[in-house]
Amino acid sequence: MIELGILFGVLVAAALVLLFVLLRRNNSRTENVDGILIEQARRIQVQSDHATWRAGTVDGHLPTRRDHYRP
Repeated sequence: MIELGILFGVLVAAALVLLFVLLRRNNSRTENVDGILIEQARRIQVQSDHATWRAGTVDGHLPTRRDHYRP
C-alpha cells in the first residue's frame, strides 16, 4: 500500500512539474529582427526539404490510389 502511495505521489509530482514548465514558457515569439530572419530562413529550408525528400522524389514514382499511407 505504501508503494502505491509513493507511485501516485511521484506521478502527481511529475504532472505538476510538467504543468509548471508549460505555463512558464508563455509561448512567446521572437521579437527582434535577427530572430525573425532566422525563423524565416529555417521555414524556407524546411519547405525545400519537404519538396526534396517526399516519397515521389525519392522513389522516382508518385503514390498510387492503392497506397494507404499518404502523408
